Amino acid sequence: MSELEIIEAALFAAGRAVSLEKLMKITGKPKKNVSSAVQELMEAYSSRNSGIEILDLGDRYVMQVKPEYSELMRDVAPKELSAPKLRTLSMIAYHQPLLQSDLIEMRGSGAYDHIKDLIERGFVDSVPCGRSRQLSTTPLFADYFGLKKNDPKAIKEKIIDLLKAQGGQSEINLWVGRKTIAVTPMYESLMGMCGIKDYFVANAYCPSKEEISRLLEADVLVVTAGYLDTVKQHCDGEILEVRSTTFEDLVEAISLISEELSDEVDPKVVDETLRKIRETRERYVASALLIERKVKPATDMVSRIVNDLNIRISTDGILVSPDYGTSGEGVNIGKGAKILVPTHRSVEGDLLERVCKKYDSILEGLKNSED
Repeated sequence: MSELEIIEAALFAAGRAVSLEKLMKITGKPKKNVSSAVQELMEAYSSRNSGIEILDLGDRYVMQVKPEYSELMRDVAPKELSAPKLRTLSMIAYHQPLLQSDLIEMRGSGAYDHIKDLIERGFVDSVPCGRSRQLSTTPLFADYFGLKKNDPKAIKEKIIDLLKAQGGQSEINLWVGRKTIAVTPMYESLMGMCGIKDYFVANAYCPSKEEISRLLEADVLVVTAGYLDTVKQHCDGEILEVRSTTFEDLVEAISLISEELSDEVDPKVVDETLRKIRETRERYVASALLIERKVKPATDMVSRIVNDLNIRISTDGILVSPDYGTSGEGVNIGKGAKILVPTHRSVEGDLLERVCKKYDSILEGLKNSED
C-alpha cells in the first residue's frame, strides 16, 4: 500500500480539510514525501475527466466535488454534521445509554437543538426515562460511520481508538467532555478574569472565511448582548450574550461564564476577580457622593452608569452622551452634550479598565463643571 493510496483514502474518508501534519502521521512519511505525493494526486485528478478535485489550502488539503457539480449533488449528498453536533453525537455514543439531562449538563443548552437534529436524521433514539429521556445510537449510526454493528461497547472502543490516533488524551477530552470556546476580541480579557486558558478569538460579527470555519467548530461563543441574530448563522453551538457597561455587568458576565463553563473556569481566579470588581465599584460610588450636579443621560447606557453611581437625574441636568456620535437610526446622539462617555471602540485595555474609563469620564466631567 503506497502513501499515494493512503493519502487518497484519508482525504476521501475525512470529508473535510486534512492537515499536512496529519497526513504525515497517517502515512509515517516525512513532509517532503507527503507533499510530493499530494501534488501527484492533485495533478492526477486534475488531468482526468473527474467530478472530484483536490485543493491545496496551505498545508491543508481537501477532496471535494467540483463547484460545477455541487448543485446537481444537493439531493443525494448528506448534510454534513457540524463539529458541535458531531461532538454531541460522540458523547451520546461514548456514554450511552445517556440521560438527556446529563448530556445537557455536560454540553450546555445548545445541545437541545443538536439532539433534535440527530434524532431527525436517525442517528439517535430517544425514549422516556423518568423525568428525562434516555439517548442511544441507532443501527443507522453504525452504518453511517462504518461500524459492523450498533454495539455500545464496540462503539466506545472505536471512539477511543480514533481519538487516540488523532491526539491522545487531549483529543479524547475534547470530543467526550471538554468544550471548544470562542470569544470576540473585546471579551478575550473576560476569559482571563475567569481563569479560562483554552479558547480562541474570532470576529463573530463579520468573520473571515477562516474564522467562519473555526466558529462552526465552537461549542460556546461569547458575544455582546443584542447580536444573537448576527452571529448565530456562523455558530452552531451555544451563544452566551454578555454586557460590559457597568461593574454589575461584569459580575453578571463572570457569573454566567462560571455557570455555563464550570469545568473550564478557575474558581480561585473568579473569586479574586469578583472581589476586585466590587472593591473598585465601591471606590467609584464613594467618589460620586461628592457630586451635586444633576445629569441628563442621552442613552440607556449612560443612564445605567449614572444610576449605579447614584447621581441624580433631571431633564435640565448636564447632557451626558456616548462618544459614537450618530446612532444607527441617524440621530446625532452627542449633539449638545457636555460630557462624552467613551465606548468600547474608542478605548483600550481589559474589560475592567474600559468600564473604569466610562465612569471616570462622567465623574471628571461633572467635577470640572462644578469648578
